[in-house]
Order: sequence, then structure tokens, then C-alpha cells
Amino acid sequence: MTELRIAALASALLLVAGCGAAEPSAQRSPTPLPSISLPPSPSPSAAPSPTPLLLPNAPNIHVPAGFRAQIYASGLAAPTAIAVGPDGRLYVAEQSGNVVAMTPGGVGQVVTRGLRIPLGLAFDGNVLLIAVRGGLESLQGGTLRPLVSGLPSGVHQQDGLAVAADGSIFLGSGSTCDVCQESDPRSAAILHLNADGSGLQVYASGTRNPYGLAIMPSTNSLYSTVNGQDNLGAGEPADAVIKVTQGAFYGWPRCWPNLSARALSGICQGVTAPIAYLAAHTSADGFAIYSAASFPAAYQDHAFVAEWGANSGGSTGRDLVDATLVGTAAGRVNEFATGFSHPIGVAVDPLGALLVADYGSGRVYRIQAASGP
Repeated sequence: MTELRIAALASALLLVAGCGAAEPSAQRSPTPLPSISLPPSPSPSAAPSPTPLLLPNAPNIHVPAGFRAQIYASGLAAPTAIAVGPDGRLYVAEQSGNVVAMTPGGVGQVVTRGLRIPLGLAFDGNVLLIAVRGGLESLQGGTLRPLVSGLPSGVHQQDGLAVAADGSIFLGSGSTCDVCQESDPRSAAILHLNADGSGLQVYASGTRNPYGLAIMPSTNSLYSTVNGQDNLGAGEPADAVIKVTQGAFYGWPRCWPNLSARALSGICQGVTAPIAYLAAHTSADGFAIYSAASFPAAYQDHAFVAEWGANSGGSTGRDLVDATLVGTAAGRVNEFATGFSHPIGVAVDPLGALLVADYGSGRVYRIQAASGP
């Protein structure tokens, strides 16, 4: 297997079906959890401080000319997803089941623990949404409660999260197998539900493992990364970025994105093609659509995608790529940053920098334009 399965993590996570070891316990910790009170989101008219953050440089992370890379946080235990909260702190899910709140260069505070493989984080106002194996939970004021449970899982599980302008939620739900006919339509699908957990429905299907979800602020369009099947050899199929449309079918298991042809292969009648074709078996995971002001204008509405890399080793992936989503260059993909162990989560901080969680090193890296704060 060359991509991340379930947690899109290596076999040490034991998220790969059939690895033989037990999964992390889903038992809730009896230890009282610290209460967090999140203020309303800051006004969008507030100007960010022009003073650069005083963080150590990250010489192992190679970025384009005109950018700098720093170490935002260290000492994390296998981070799997990140999200910036309305309080400005970075929230990091760890494979062990913790969620940790971080400030730049600071010591993390555990805000909840005992989750069953948390792979997705997103904020709906001051409510933290957490995608876990088999469902979706919410954390508010120190209280954790389930919104959805009993979702199918197997080789993959529930991962990507995005919150729409109306507060409704999109949730990526991976397939239970590599290639098969699923009995539950909620597998290999992008689900949609109300903020209170009600009204769950299949929004789009044929998405083998939709690990990352993001909404483009300028258009309110939903995008997802999708990991392709394993059984077509080393060079196929492509992982992909798709533009998600309600009711659309994206091909799995009968049709796949052909990397060499940049086209669909298989039985593809009625299949919606991806926006961008990514390298095969790199496990395209978390991503962010850039809409801040500190990067050059050419990067507006681009997707920055973390490519985990092949579980079997080697240098494939393990990078951050820049995918153009709109305009005449839509579909173009360029390598943007390298030097990671296994990058997995991406977010944009309040000052417009990219934050990249690296599962392999236990670090979060910060990438900012050289002239940016």
C-alpha cells in the first residue's frame, strides 16, 4: 500500500486494515478537561501586525525565493489535522486521540483527549468540530458531545471537514476497502449535515478517500483531495483535487484519474473529472485554499496540498504542492515546499502564513512571504 489509509498514516499508526495491532482506545479519559472559552472571530477589517513572528528558522524546509520557513511548534505526537481557532490559536489533532491548542513557539494545552483517531478539524464559530473514526464530535466550552455516530469505516474512515456559510457541515467519508462495491452509500462519499448533526445526506459520491475539504471564500465553492486506488501499479492512478458539486459522481471504483494522460480511464460514463491531477500514490491529504493578503497576488485562490508520500518509503510526495483552481491555468500543479517527513495538515494563520503539520517530525512549520509578518 502506498497511500495513507484511514488516518492516511503509516503502519505505526495502525490505521491500515490488517496490520494486526489494536487501534488507539476510544475510551474517554476520566481526567477533567480544561475548559476553553473562545471569543468571537476578530473583525476582518482589523489590520495584522507588521512585526514578523520571532520563530526559529527551518533550514530543512525548502521554499521558493521570496518566502521563508520557520518552526511554529515542536514536540507534537503524530499530528493528523490542524485548524486555526477564532481565538487565534492553532488546534492540532494527534493520532493518540488528543486535541492540543498551540500558540506560536509555545507549549500546547490539551483541550480534549480519548478521541478515536481524529483526522479532521474545523471551526463553526466557537465550536470545534472533530472528525473521528465512525463519526463526528463537537467541542464547546470544554464539553465534548457526539454529533454523528455509526458511520462506516474500514480501510479508510471519516476525515476532511468544511463549514459552509450557513453553518452546515461537509464531511469526507472514506471507503471501507481499496476497490469494492460498498453496501453503505455513506462510504466513499462527501456527506452534508446540519450544524446540530441532523439531516445527514450523501452530497457527492465516488470519492474513494476524500481526506481534505476546503471552501474557496471568493466563490463559496467546495473542493476536496481524493486518494486513488492501490491496485493499478506504481504510476497510476493520480491522486486528485476535485471541485465538489451536489449529486456528482467522481468515479470510484470503476473510473480513475489517469496521471500520464491527464484524463479519466476505466468505465467513466457520468463521471465528473477532477480539477487537478496530482502524483500517484502520494496520499494527497489536508489542504488550504489561499485567500489572505501577505502572499503575492498570483497565489490567490490556489490550493496548497500536503502530499504525505509513499508508505513504502522513497522520496515520492513528502512535499507541499500548489494547485491552480481557477482561470485559464486551472489544473496546473507545481511543487512549492519540500523537506518534510510526512506532511499531512495545512491551514492559514491570522497573518496570512501557511501552517503545515508534519506527522513524521511532530512539528508544525510556518511558511510566509519574506516581506510578510
